[in-house]
Amino acid sequence: MRSLPEADPGTPDIRTPFRYLLWNARRQKSALAAGIGFATLWWLGQALVPAVLGKGVDAVTAKNTHDLLIWSAILLGLGLLQAFAGIMRHRFAVTNWLAAAYRTVQVTARHAARLGATLPKRLSTGEVVSVGNSDIAHIGGSMDILLRGTGSIVAIITVTVYLISASLPLGLLVLFGVPLMAVAVGPLLKPLHKRQKAHRHLLGELSTRSADIVSGLRVLRGIGGEQVFAERYREESQRVRHAGVRVAGVESLLEGAQIFLPGVLIAVVTGIGASFALGGQITPGQLVAFYGYAVFLIGPMRTLTEAADKLTKGHVAARRVIRILGMEPEVNGGAGATDGGVLRDSYSGVTLQPGAVTALSAATPEEAIDIADRLGRYVPGDVTFGGVDLAELPIPEVRERILVADNGARLFSGRLRDELDVRGNASIDEVRQALRTACAEDIVDALPDGLDTVVAESGREFSGGQQQRLRLARALLADPEVLILVEPTSAVDAHSEARIADRLAKARAGRTTLICTSSPLVLDRTDHVVYVEGGRVLAEGPHRELLATSTAYAGTVTRGED
Repeated sequence: MRSLPEADPGTPDIRTPFRYLLWNARRQKSALAAGIGFATLWWLGQALVPAVLGKGVDAVTAKNTHDLLIWSAILLGLGLLQAFAGIMRHRFAVTNWLAAAYRTVQVTARHAARLGATLPKRLSTGEVVSVGNSDIAHIGGSMDILLRGTGSIVAIITVTVYLISASLPLGLLVLFGVPLMAVAVGPLLKPLHKRQKAHRHLLGELSTRSADIVSGLRVLRGIGGEQVFAERYREESQRVRHAGVRVAGVESLLEGAQIFLPGVLIAVVTGIGASFALGGQITPGQLVAFYGYAVFLIGPMRTLTEAADKLTKGHVAARRVIRILGMEPEVNGGAGATDGGVLRDSYSGVTLQPGAVTALSAATPEEAIDIADRLGRYVPGDVTFGGVDLAELPIPEVRERILVADNGARLFSGRLRDELDVRGNASIDEVRQALRTACAEDIVDALPDGLDTVVAESGREFSGGQQQRLRLARALLADPEVLILVEPTSAVDAHSEARIADRLAKARAGRTTLICTSSPLVLDRTDHVVYVEGGRVLAEGPHRELLATSTAYAGTVTRGED
């Protein structure tokens, strides 16, 4: 038996929580079927024990040693069956839990990668994190409970058949009593569902708040805002706590119902069975069996209540998952192809010639960012690449050939060399050359293990300028056909900026490069400068020529200075 079924890597086209859970079940139907089989054997082994025990009591009453030995051997066999089936049931329970949970991780992570820049625009970080933190556990739990839940139903049916065959009134009492108890807890499920949904929503917002505070902690300390944000976080966490208490209130009623309702049934069945035994309608052994079944039924009944609870939680969790899976990227690709060449944004008129280092200076930073996003196909736009509409190319090909590197990019945790050489195919000399171009050699030299140093999450041990230079080195190592850099030197000193500008042109010789910047040091070292105002190209040419001929350009790059 495999320890874990292979998770389906595909993304389901599903719009309802129930269908998502059903889709998960179908993907692991073999493991589910095996688990249900072992769970059924496990429950049946327990269900038959009171009947066998009753037969043994009757054999003792009749002083029949032969029958006593037979029923004792059967009882031993049932114990061994329970032990084996219990072990296998638990193994398959864990298998199904993990398969459903981590299949959810796979499909959501895959779809999040496909959504790209669309996801953070439509969903908060906290809500996405909640899927991996709690929702996968509830979805896995909904698959796990199917095993014991199905087996408990079979066990209840088996017990009912035995009771009816032994005593019709007692059998009918159990037959109608069990469904009535299941119906009795039904009204609790709707408020539980509602409160769990509200709790998860607040939890997602709190996760977003905590992520924002952690990422901006340095800024908060600089402006003295730690206490203010700590108070806000405390208020929101209290709202989450109160919502959790409301959920726990309904769950406590469910837990109480799991004890109280079966207890009532036990008392009624035992009382009636005792009266029948005194009247001679049933044997002492059957009375023992009836009492044993009355106690035994607590387990299946609690399992059914637990199944209702876990399936409800799974339904709530699946709703969040399909919310992510139901999103579509803002941009989609086609099946076209191009040999590359001129990259042109028709709306603004910005044109990148192959092999040239072009600078884009805009009256406002937002205009440059909008053009970079269109050229990189992160937002829709009328852009051509080698005469072919960029929208006709497959998105993976666009991402492979056109790289937009801005200051919103993050450094991930892990070995520094792996974080710089994300494709894993650069030699050590190429890594060193990229670091030199980005003036980041001193950063690596200062680290205890150099390129083998493990970087913390978001590269928080580095200053803003150091992070910017490392991100530039990472973009250079990717070596795309077209590299679009958005303000790559805004956080470095003037001397480093001048060196980077000189080295960047040499490093990108023969490949198309666009640098969105208003820095005169960088603009003066590019082949061609394009000035945009109002979203359109207003002037273009060499930097020094534009300074002399375009008042608007000169005012932007010199910031009004002579």
